[in-house]
Amino acid sequence: MGAIASHLFSFFMRLGGAGLVLLGVLDSSFLFMPLGNDLLIVALTMRSHRMLPIYAALATAGSVLGCLLVDWVSRERGEEGLERMASARRLAYVKKKVKDRAGLALAFAALMPPPFPFTLFLAASSALQYPRKKLLGVIAVSRLLRFAIVGLLAIVFGEQILRLAKTQAVQIAVLTLVAVSIGGSLLSLRSWFKKSKRAAPRPATA
Repeated sequence: MGAIASHLFSFFMRLGGAGLVLLGVLDSSFLFMPLGNDLLIVALTMRSHRMLPIYAALATAGSVLGCLLVDWVSRERGEEGLERMASARRLAYVKKKVKDRAGLALAFAALMPPPFPFTLFLAASSALQYPRKKLLGVIAVSRLLRFAIVGLLAIVFGEQILRLAKTQAVQIAVLTLVAVSIGGSLLSLRSWFKKSKRAAPRPATA
């Protein structure tokens, strides 16, 4: 597992800024890579401190693109599509927070690292028809702030962060999160696909 994580990280490191965009899309959509962009920003910023503003902007752009994908699917499916994403109790809590103060709930969720259920808050906001422009704007500002803070921490504590990330325990934990999230995401996408087919209008017979 450690070797797999190391190879994946090296691959995205070689991509540089493009890797930040790609990881941002994955991290914020249905197939996310927990802490992927945060660790990549740490490594890249340590290599070139002056590139931090560009790295933070690229990571934010990828994150917003990933969120746009989730928003599109969730907005189409509505509240019905949320039922497969969480337990009834947890979903009721998230929906209440979103209905009361969607902007603040989204901002807080976007700032928090895994395992905070950011995708669930995003999907709930979209399903409840929170305006798309506001949704993407809140996420963009929050994620830019998060990545900027991560980059600044990298400048001060970069070596310690990378040493911790390379430990077997952390790598196993991250890979477990990835496996669980991918499995759940595929099940959700399968459910949405089946429901969409059933909901599609059938052609009229002669």
